[in-house]
Amino acid sequence: KEEEKKESTHHHSAASSHDVTTAPMGINLPMSMATTYNPMPHKLSEGENATPLEVIGSTATDKLVIIMVGLPATGKTHIAKRICRFLSFFHDIPAQIFNVGDYRRQLCGAKLPSDFYDPQNSEGMAARLMACDAAINDCMNYLKQDGVRVAALDATNSTYERRCHIVATLKRMKIGCKRMFVESVCDDHELLEENIRKVKLSTPDYRDMDPEAAIADFHQRRKNYMTVYEPVAERDGPHVKIINSKQFIVHSIRGYLPLKVVHFVMNLHTLPRTFYLTRHGQSEYNVLGKIGGDSGLSANGLEYAKRLAKFAAERIAAVPEKDNDSSTTTNITADTSNTNDNSEEETTIATKKERPCRLWTSTLRRTKETSQFISHNNFEHEFDNGDTGQWVQFRPMARRNLDELYAGVCDGMTYKEIEQVFPEEFQRRQDDKLAYRYPRGESYMDVTLRLEPLAQEMERIREPVLVIAHQGILRILYAYFMGLDRKDAPYVSIPLNNVIELTPHAYGCHESRSCLMHKLEMENDGQDEPPITSMPMITTKNNRFYNSNKTAYNSSDPDNTNKNKYDGNSNIHVAANDPIMNAPSC
Repeated sequence: KEEEKKESTHHHSAASSHDVTTAPMGINLPMSMATTYNPMPHKLSEGENATPLEVIGSTATDKLVIIMVGLPATGKTHIAKRICRFLSFFHDIPAQIFNVGDYRRQLCGAKLPSDFYDPQNSEGMAARLMACDAAINDCMNYLKQDGVRVAALDATNSTYERRCHIVATLKRMKIGCKRMFVESVCDDHELLEENIRKVKLSTPDYRDMDPEAAIADFHQRRKNYMTVYEPVAERDGPHVKIINSKQFIVHSIRGYLPLKVVHFVMNLHTLPRTFYLTRHGQSEYNVLGKIGGDSGLSANGLEYAKRLAKFAAERIAAVPEKDNDSSTTTNITADTSNTNDNSEEETTIATKKERPCRLWTSTLRRTKETSQFISHNNFEHEFDNGDTGQWVQFRPMARRNLDELYAGVCDGMTYKEIEQVFPEEFQRRQDDKLAYRYPRGESYMDVTLRLEPLAQEMERIREPVLVIAHQGILRILYAYFMGLDRKDAPYVSIPLNNVIELTPHAYGCHESRSCLMHKLEMENDGQDEPPITSMPMITTKNNRFYNSNKTAYNSSDPDNTNKNKYDGNSNIHVAANDPIMNAPSC
């Protein structure tokens, strides 16, 4: 009985304690208030739209100097630019290149003869050292600024003595930054010649010169560097050596940011490659003005899918004439359909030589259905590592990284419905589209994080790749390769029915657009995204469509045998409120 009495008293006390709680400062509060009492909340510096730390530069803690090393035409500038672009776009880490060649041109002018680079030329050596010191001085001033920063010193830095001079200068400044050397070695004669012709001849040093004379002068300049060149070794300290973009030697690299750089450069190469970006064909939700969802294609969307298949066979897979001798030969067959009489015709194109191509889609229905008419030939292919095997042309690869930005509770709604049901959320998105996260959904910053590994793979692959995805996704990829500021990415217009061809190179990225299906062929329905920034796009003239390069493309004339240059009389524009070509997107 005594035990039962004690137990009863204990339960009564416990029950009473649940009714009242003691808050800080000795204040007694009912439990109903205690759950909401929070006088010192944990506030995120990013505000209500919490952002992944990886995409706002909060993971890295050190400043870093990347010192490029290598003979001319080995891809140093390309590597330095890609590193800085990657870190600034995907990780919001300020990164800047200090190209010693630019300083030399400012001090001495461009188009200097090859003997200027002769190690026996004392005046030339003094001028080049002065240019190097000027670049180092600006580099140090840049690194002295607050926060994590990356500086790339882009020059040949071909001797151990010059590299010691740079390291000693860094130490004297006492900035406390980490350093690493990135050496690019290229002894592939064909690759060197291609780099010289495609990159070096367009630089200020050789612009407007006779190509053959320029090439001869450049080869002599390179020989002058080779007479004194000393490869990076253990005595130089932390470094990564890149040999023909195939072999990598990593020595004494430590820290989050340096290792991030190493991982990235191991995906880089200097070979030319092309990406083809397109949205899915018009979907059933596009017609209704709804965002998100997993709807199939409309009749217009299916027509675009057939035209895209023809474009893929005749413009993407077909080898340019100058490369015909080194490619695989197959028969290219494409299906086309006429929407007026619903007849279907199978056309066999003349035998062409075909290059290996890749095909990526998201996991959503509308992108898979857009790829359904693309043919998949099999042929023997030799890979860049020497292996041979069967290549499946445009083998479909569905990737979740490419799924559209998830709109959470707003998925399947129109923008008008969102404005009416969630007016505060609608306004928050208007105020900060980049960081805004849909309730239980994603933000553009979230999508940027999941696209980082995909961007690295796009840097790595050698073959052309056709990416069929969504406007929100393609905005980010387009902004990355085109060098746009990340905050501008959510406002890039990626219209339906267009293929965007991107060809990155050492000094930027070339863009070409082709419209496969004009809006005049589509019914006037759908709804625009509010508000939207529209890019100059296509118009019609004599039933032909024009891309932003002002070159006509017609689905009935895919090879552009009748190339008509745009004459300036037509207005190349898609209005900002165009409800068709700028169909709704998250």
